[in-house]
This record gives sequence, C-alpha cells and structure tokens, in this order.
Amino acid sequence: MPQSPATVFETAAALPDDAPVVVVLKALRQGFGKQTSALDTKTGGTLSRACTAPGFSGKSGECLDIVAPNGLAARRVVVLGLGDPVAMTPLSVTRAGADLAAFLENKGENDTTIVVDTIENAALADAELAARLALGMRLKRYRFDLRNKRPGAAAEAGWVVRFAGLQGKDCGAALTRMNAVADGVEFARTLVNLPANILHPGSFLEHLGPLREAGIEIETLDDTELKRLGMNALLAVGSASVHPPRVIVLRYRGENDPGEPLAFVGKGVCFDSGGLCAKTGPQMFDMKGDMAGAAAVAGLLLALARQGSKVDAVGVLGIAENLPSGKSYKSGDVITTLSGQTVEVFDTDCEGRMLLADCLYYTATRFKPSAIVDLATLTYSVMRGLGSVFAGLFSNDDAIASSMIAAGEAVGERFWRMPLDHAYDEGLQSPLADLRQHARNLEDGDAPYAAAFLRNFTDNRPWVHLDIAGKEFSDADGPLGRQGGTGFGVQMLEQWVCAVEAGKRAIAASDTAM
Repeated sequence: MPQSPATVFETAAALPDDAPVVVVLKALRQGFGKQTSALDTKTGGTLSRACTAPGFSGKSGECLDIVAPNGLAARRVVVLGLGDPVAMTPLSVTRAGADLAAFLENKGENDTTIVVDTIENAALADAELAARLALGMRLKRYRFDLRNKRPGAAAEAGWVVRFAGLQGKDCGAALTRMNAVADGVEFARTLVNLPANILHPGSFLEHLGPLREAGIEIETLDDTELKRLGMNALLAVGSASVHPPRVIVLRYRGENDPGEPLAFVGKGVCFDSGGLCAKTGPQMFDMKGDMAGAAAVAGLLLALARQGSKVDAVGVLGIAENLPSGKSYKSGDVITTLSGQTVEVFDTDCEGRMLLADCLYYTATRFKPSAIVDLATLTYSVMRGLGSVFAGLFSNDDAIASSMIAAGEAVGERFWRMPLDHAYDEGLQSPLADLRQHARNLEDGDAPYAAAFLRNFTDNRPWVHLDIAGKEFSDADGPLGRQGGTGFGVQMLEQWVCAVEAGKRAIAASDTAM
C-alpha cells in the first residue's frame, strides 16, 4: 500500500527557542496576539513591518515568508493569513492549512511550529482552529504513487508540526478527530487510486487491514452465500469476472447499543467495462474508480473508529466487476432480486443500481437501521445536470436531506437535492417484470429514475441516495488535495454523523434534566 509522508502533530505550552520554522497567524489587518507580539518585539518589529507590505493583505491562505529574522534562531518565520475573522469557518481554516502545507513543501521544510494566538471575533475556538489547520495540512500532503523509483522521493521526509500555546483536553480531542478524518479520507483516496489489477473482488478484503486494526468487525459473504441468500442482481453484475462478487459487511459498535444503527451502503464495482453494453476505451480509463462509494463508506467507518465515536454504524459494500464474457448478464434478462421483486434488464452498464438493489434490501432487513445512506458513482446524467460543483442527493426524509446538505457545505463537499417523485415510477414499468432497470428514453434524465428504482429496495426506511458520479477523481490539484482520488463523501458523512451524535447527547441531557 503506498504511503504518504507521515505528519506528526504535537502541542507545546510555549514556542521552543530552537524552532527552525515558525508560523504565526494573521487575520486581515488585525494586530498580533500575545505570543506573536512577543516574537515581534524580539525581532525589533520586523514581523509587523513585513505585514505592511503592499503585497500582503492577510487573506485566508496567504503566506508571507520572512527569512532569518534578526533576534530569532528560526531560519524563517511564515505569516499565515486567515482572512476576515468574522467570516472565518472551519472550511476556510482547513483550506488555509492546506495552503500552508503546499508552501512549506515548496520550501523543503519539515519541522514547523505554529504559534496559536486567539483571533479576536473569530467563531472558532483555538483548539478547533489548530485542528482544522492540521486537517488541511494532512489532506494536502497526501500522495499516491506506485513507482519504485520516483524522483525526489528520498526528500519526502515525515513532518513534525507543533502547536505552541495549546494544551489541554479540548485540543487533544479536536486533533484526534481531525487526524481520524484525515485517516479516513486518505484511506478512501488510496482505494480509489489503486488499479483494478491490484484492487478487485478477490483482493478487496486484503486492503481493509486498517479497519480491522481500528476495531471494526469485518464479515464477508462469498458468492456461495450470495446464491443461498438470493442476491441474484449482484451476482448477475459480477457473473462474467474471474473474481466472483462478494458483500463485505463492516460493523462499528460505538456504544455496543443493540438498537438501530446508522447504515451506509457503498457501490464497489472495481472495474466497469459496461458489460455487454460496453463503454468506449476512453470512457473505461477511470472505471477503476467505480468503487468510490464503497471506498467512502470504508473511509467513514475508519474515521469514526479512530476518533472513538459513540455512534453505532454498519457499512455494507457490494463488490463486483462488470465485464463481458459468455457468462455476462444481458439486456432483456429478467432477474429476481433478494427482495423477491423481478427486474427487466435494459442496459448492462446500469449495473450499479442492480448491485445496490440487493445490498440496500439486505441492509434494511438484516440491520433495521434508523437511516440508510448509499453512495455510488451511479449516473452520467447527474454530472450533466449538476456539472462539477455539486453531487446529487435524493431522499425520502426531508430532515436528513437538509442536515446532510448543511454538513456538505461545512466541509466543502457540496450536494444538491434532486427530485424523488413517484411520477418517475411510470418510466420503470415493465410488461414482463415488477420493475424495469432503466427508463425507455435514453435521453431522459437517468439520475432520478435510478433513485426511483432504488427506493423500491429500502424497506420504507429513512433513506438517502448520494449519486457522486464525477466526484471520485480530480483531474488537477485542488484546494485540499492532489490530482487523483478525492475520497469524496467521507468528510461530509463524518460531519453529519457527528451532528447526529451531538443531537442524541443533547436529547439525553434534556431528558436527564427533566
């Protein structure tokens, strides 16, 4: 498994005298805090004078480099802008941390101390501010490369980042959570980046070691068990591959509560050729990432386990390859799903909804969750409709939908609610089966038809369908990551789960007080 350079975060009561690189924080034209003002005095006002330069405004993510300032042992002091303190958000600080990481990496620095002074009028407490900076630095530092000899690899040493002026329980808890989130995102990114000859249904389980180490229970249903259960839709999707399909069940018991868990279902098509309805060559190139939904679910559960979340969560991963052969399922086939409903196949390249149909019903009826969320790189139409800004969200529960959209806005993973209307059911009527897999009109928007199809397999549970097609890869370096797998969905779902957990604590506290 390729590894990113390790980053270790530490806290210190005060700035070490021998710190080689010092980072101080600046909010627009606001003055320095207590610790930085003391540093400024030591340098004879060098820091404050440098901040008056016309090219530096203190906007979020802006870095001002002061080399070898007189009066300090440090070889450089970096002033990191945080922008308008009133407008500061966890996301803006996370992105500022990513900008700082890129700056330090460009300078070849790997030992840094960040001076954390309280920012006046900021909505974030000092501990949260430091933790969000740490998250941004880790996400930006992630890299994936399978070259045995990569130029510059020897120079990619691990980093040590200290936060001076921060001590106490709150800081430790905040850093623990953000490190756990980074672990989850990085894990999901790596799964998506792995080529299909390395990550496939036969090997997927081997890559889940970090989850097992984090205390997550892992159960595998092989093709024999899938046949016994009647998961024929999933079996059909994977019928042509030399690697039989399987379902992997992940169980995180946050409180060992026998009640209703939160359930997350991920589409894990390790390679999607389209089956007999084959894609073109260029369309296939990124199809190793058609398991990004499963990767996000795995990353989420890892993030929850490593921060010690109290929430009970189940992850169900439907793992298969959609390939052509004499064993492939075909257009026109009628398949009996696990739910007992029959489906007339229209297009073998609509394999995701077939796989999810069985996985959703299995999850709903076995675990009886309080809510089900599925993630899938499902349709091209959601990309055409929403472009690169939003992913699609469909739900039968208004409250959950609104809270997820808010969670996505908070972390920069944006979702737009799409229609889940019974009017779409008409397009799924078949003269041969209970359901058609796809509407007849290929030019009609497919994403809402796919969502309407999946609703039939949710056992009427509160449910959210996240169509994240087009979000699994980034063609270029972005604000919080490099080109390649994005780990999209992990941060939003972690933010949402934490909000659910906080809501439960508030209700429990209220009940106790009554």
